[in-house]
Amino acid sequence: MKRAILLLNMGGPNNIEEVELFLRNMFADENILPMRPMMRKLIGGRIVRKRLEEARENYRELGGRSPLTEISWSLAAKVEERTGLLTRPVMRYVPPFADPALRECREEGVEELILFPMYPQYSTTTTRSSVQDLEARCEALGYRPRIRVVDPYYDDLGYLKIQAERIREASEGIDIGEYDLILSAHGLPMSIIRAGDPYEKQVEANVSAIKVLLEIEGIIFKNIKLAYQSKVGNAAWLEPNLADVLRRPENLKVLIFPLAFTIDNSETLFELEREHREIAEKIGYEDYRVAHCPNDGEDFAAYIGAKVAALD
Repeated sequence: MKRAILLLNMGGPNNIEEVELFLRNMFADENILPMRPMMRKLIGGRIVRKRLEEARENYRELGGRSPLTEISWSLAAKVEERTGLLTRPVMRYVPPFADPALRECREEGVEELILFPMYPQYSTTTTRSSVQDLEARCEALGYRPRIRVVDPYYDDLGYLKIQAERIREASEGIDIGEYDLILSAHGLPMSIIRAGDPYEKQVEANVSAIKVLLEIEGIIFKNIKLAYQSKVGNAAWLEPNLADVLRRPENLKVLIFPLAFTIDNSETLFELEREHREIAEKIGYEDYRVAHCPNDGEDFAAYIGAKVAALD
């Protein structure tokens, strides 16, 4: 049976013009705004109008685009080289959408699609949304391959070692015993958590596991904390909020690791590296560091290949 690998992610604007497309598609997603279609259209439109210009300006500061797509293509090429399987990135809200990859797979005679969610923890807002979208696009194309989805890997030792390595890399040249490590995960509204989304429990399990692994590997920080970022609006979201944690410092030396992201994007390179750094600088932090995501590292490509091979 001929197989292919699709790396599923939300995506990031590839140019300033795509910022509006990204926001409109995101807030039209029933998994992001779980409400009646007409209400979602109304509220989603309001959110887009409110956030559009600020979002465009943020991407201008990043050079006019998100780095996520370029990094994802690089990672896909490395996975394909290792596995010998056609591997393509597929984004939920901006190109590259699923359709071109699915057409290519059909033309190549691919009978089984292996979906690798680029989200370590499962959420209805991420993994379920991406998988549902891909299934719908397969149906629309009349393409009916076997579909297999790689399970969440937040507590998988192989992935935890990659996270630990990125933390180690960001810690080079400093006395980590003087630093607090803040593991920052993307926030979610409590309404979604209360509806049964397992994301919070999986994030907390990821935190517990990485604490154990860092101790075993002799990477000992003064403290390790969990915080959530990217809150939108006035509704209750997962706590504690990263900005609030930074504003009430127990230690003026911190290293931030983006726990819930596998590829650097605006929420790591702009929100963490710029917006939250400004908070730290105003308060007078002695050192504020942000670790990179796994990105297109050879270790991450090898890990994805191993996960796919384990499905056999």
